[in-house]
Parts: sequence; C-alpha cells; structure tokens
Amino acid sequence: MKLSNYPNPFNPATTISFSVTQTSSFVNLDIYNIKGQKVKQLISDQLSAGQRTVIWNGTDDNGKSVSSGIYFYKLKTANFEKTKKMIFLK
Repeated sequence: MKLSNYPNPFNPATTISFSVTQTSSFVNLDIYNIKGQKVKQLISDQLSAGQRTVIWNGTDDNGKSVSSGIYFYKLKTANFEKTKKMIFLK
C-alpha cells in the first residue's frame, strides 16, 4: 500500500495520497505532533477499494492552525499500519 504527501515541506496545505486494497476496509488517517499527540482525524470510515487523496490544511480538530514543525500522518486499516513524517512551515 502506497502512502505519501505532497508538497513536503508544506504551507498552507498538503495532499495525502493512499490506496485502499480491500473493499469496505475500515480506514483511519490521523495527524500527530512530535509529542505523539493526535491533532487531527482526517478519516475514520469504511472505504471501498481504490486510490484516495485527502487534503490537510494545517489545522487541528478544533479548526485552529497548528504551529510550524514536524508532524506524522498515520494510516491504519485492519491489516496495515504505516506512519510517515511531514513538515509544516509557516
């Protein structure tokens, strides 16, 4: 399963791309700060198989802009988990 974001570093937004290999797979895509605290839930849903993209605009779950720094995006399904790093620059 591929997982990537572009651009990286980014400002004001980045596009996260991934593929779902199993139909009706439950997918979680979350953003974490350098301390490991979840700042944004982008996806928590059942998705059909196929290529997906989601845009993160550098805000947390409350709609506030996060500070510049290193963030991690984590994609998790029933049989797959991967975490990658991205950098938000203001």
